[in-house]
Amino acid sequence: MPEIHQSIAQHYHERTKYDPDTLASKSQRIDWAKQPVPFKEYKIGNDFDLKPYLQETSEEFATNPDAQLWRRISLLLFHSYGLTARMPSLGSAVYLRSAPSAGGLYPAEVYLVSRGTPFLPPGLYNYQCRNHSLKHFWESDVWQALQAACFWNPCLENTQLAIIITGVFYRSAWRYEDRAYRRIFLDTGHLLGNIELAGAITDYRPHLIGGFIDEAVNELLYIDSEQEGATAVLALADLLDIRQNLPVGPTALPSSTETNYPYVPDGELLKYFHHHTEIQTGTSGKMTLPTVQPEKSLEDKYNFSFCDKISTATTPIDWGENLSELANTIYKRRSTRAYSGDDLTLDELKSLLDFTYQPQNYIDQNLDHHPDYFDLNLIETFVAVSGVKGLEAGCYYYAPKAQELRQIRFKNFRRELHFLCLGQELGRDAAAVLCHTADLKSAIAQYGDRVYRYLHMDAGHLGQRLNLAAIRLNLGVSGIGGFFDDQVNEVLGIPADEAVLYITTLGRQR
Repeated sequence: MPEIHQSIAQHYHERTKYDPDTLASKSQRIDWAKQPVPFKEYKIGNDFDLKPYLQETSEEFATNPDAQLWRRISLLLFHSYGLTARMPSLGSAVYLRSAPSAGGLYPAEVYLVSRGTPFLPPGLYNYQCRNHSLKHFWESDVWQALQAACFWNPCLENTQLAIIITGVFYRSAWRYEDRAYRRIFLDTGHLLGNIELAGAITDYRPHLIGGFIDEAVNELLYIDSEQEGATAVLALADLLDIRQNLPVGPTALPSSTETNYPYVPDGELLKYFHHHTEIQTGTSGKMTLPTVQPEKSLEDKYNFSFCDKISTATTPIDWGENLSELANTIYKRRSTRAYSGDDLTLDELKSLLDFTYQPQNYIDQNLDHHPDYFDLNLIETFVAVSGVKGLEAGCYYYAPKAQELRQIRFKNFRRELHFLCLGQELGRDAAAVLCHTADLKSAIAQYGDRVYRYLHMDAGHLGQRLNLAAIRLNLGVSGIGGFFDDQVNEVLGIPADEAVLYITTLGRQR
């Protein structure tokens, strides 16, 4: 039996840690015959082809309002989760998308919900990224049901469109087993980052909704909750419609905290944990809005008197006229497979941190100065520096409010980074390795076990901004979701119960 004082989120995190003494014995040979297909197919429904709207080739877009709207939706979906490359692999093909995914498994599905517009009839749509189309698989009005499932979130009152993201569990669990739950939500965070930025390109503002009744949203989409589950809802506000220019609202609601649970066998932990982070209906059967603790205004941590403090204030990255370079960067983004071992410059590191954490510096480029996250106050950022010109090797805490790096350890950790990244050369040859962590116990006290979803989606969202900034600067970047958890804590010099969420390696491509 698990220790009674541990919540299911703490138990899941501890149990899915990678340990160098047990990883080899626990790992199983991958059954390639059972590799999942990362695309969803519908046998019924009407298809809306979005490909003609990717290229603005005629005057029709200037004179036809419907064509303009179709073009915006087409570009939004393509830059969020569209196919960007086809690569041969073992006699088949691997399709790369605009958002990165661990192992190229792409566990997320993207659904569009229409309230009913002149160009998009009411109902449910699935984004078919393989041929860049929308499958209209349910033609009835479901908007009121969506509002009820989201506790009548005010963002859904005036908007006409919404995006629902789900996770298909087996797509990642096939390879990563129970630890796949972490990767599913990191990958969802990558997608949320793309949706945020693609919205800026297409004049939509996505309003993130993480508090919803899971069962109700799953039933609305007609999905099997044992195989697939809703992970995020986004009300899609049209910035060209003054009525849809909405104030920023709350994004995260708490779930219960489960401490009384049985032992769950390996292979069943992922689904058990997901179902125990769901928000339920009220006991009367009505949709009752859970109460949430007031948001705390936290100061940056690790502000020791002995810390060397380096300002990260810098000139913002230029994303081109009408964000043309942002669109191009999303399209050409790739995860780096090998680094040269050459140094980055301090100015380059500053630019990476600036775009990732200081969105207010990009308001002049028409980017959202306050994009939605669940709660960034819960996320801490550390940078292990091995090769940055102008910066001593060691571990640094990044203080986003003060916009400075604070050195907390004084050693070159290349050897340790190589080991803790499961022996991947990316960890050894990177110039800098950025780590996202969170005080899991404190986070659970605020949002219940559901916070495990929020933490990983926020870390993935930050990671995607970091990805795009690196590609724009012609640097190499690769996210790592597989690492020896406790060894990361040792290198960073942080408490053992601080949960490591995500690692991003940065350097020069080989």
